[in-house]
Amino acid sequence: MPVPEPTRRSDLSAIPSFLRKLGGDAPTPADATPTAPATRRALPRPTTPAERPDDARIDPPLDPASLPMPSLSRRRVVTAAGVLLAGLLTLSFVRQVGEATAASDRAAELRAANAALRDEVARLQLDVGHVQDLHFIQLQGRAFGLGGKGEIPFALGAGASALEANAAGSAAVRLGAPVRPTSPLDAWLEVLFGAGG
Repeated sequence: MPVPEPTRRSDLSAIPSFLRKLGGDAPTPADATPTAPATRRALPRPTTPAERPDDARIDPPLDPASLPMPSLSRRRVVTAAGVLLAGLLTLSFVRQVGEATAASDRAAELRAANAALRDEVARLQLDVGHVQDLHFIQLQGRAFGLGGKGEIPFALGAGASALEANAAGSAAVRLGAPVRPTSPLDAWLEVLFGAGG
């Protein structure tokens, strides 16, 4: 017995096939009697209904002429131009920020270099003042044997030994300083125990 055709195709497609009422297989509520014993029947195995030829739709091949063509409207052109202009402005701003940062770093480096040069100039001016001093000029002249009147130039040999502590001209024995007389006992104590203060 053929399956009854519902009035609307969408209603039948919403119900699974194993729940659809098959004609004559299940009793309808009108056929059911309250005195008839309820018999339990096994549900039929679900099957997918075969497609009928009228259900098969054959899609026509895709025609490129039927596709919508993209067009450039004024709105799209203005939007694209606005996005491009905003991008260019952003790039210009980023470049200017980078240049300002580089200029600030360069200015800080130049300030540090100027401070170092000021210190160098001050040191060199101090050296010039020292070199132009009369005492320095006379000292350098003596190094070349150009002393004043009455001075006898002399030079120490390269292998000369250091002067003793009590040599003439040293701080321990100055010219004109009073000589302290020592007793023989002091001389012996100095020999035995060293010089005492």
